Amino acid sequence: VLTDRGLDAALSAIASRCTVPVKVSVELPGRPAEAIEGIAYFTVSELLQNVSKHSGAPSASVDVWRTADRLLIQVRDDGPGGARMDGGTGLAGLAERLDAVDGVFLVDSPAGGPTTVTAELPWRDRAA
Repeated sequence: VLTDRGLDAALSAIASRCTVPVKVSVELPGRPAEAIEGIAYFTVSELLQNVSKHSGAPSASVDVWRTADRLLIQVRDDGPGGARMDGGTGLAGLAERLDAVDGVFLVDSPAGGPTTVTAELPWRDRAA
């Protein structure tokens, strides 16, 4: 789905498999480079798996947009919070993956919730 129809369709497909309802909003002027698109897809996939397995949230959202030369991703759930970068390998592994391509990965998950994970990737245009 990602290769043929892009991030919007691919992320909607992932969201439909999540154990909680997920609202997906993708607002991009075009498609980023394949490598960046793949990392964005993988990041959201892993984050929604975490929502399903660990969040205890009744709902979640995924927002993807471009600002200047950055692709921004925000995954939010309305669970009780408490997600930590040092709580296992999952979030730390995502942070490392994004860091490898000059990306940024931030987790905001206070006790009581909500949890918001923001990922930034460099925007690179897709080769024609």
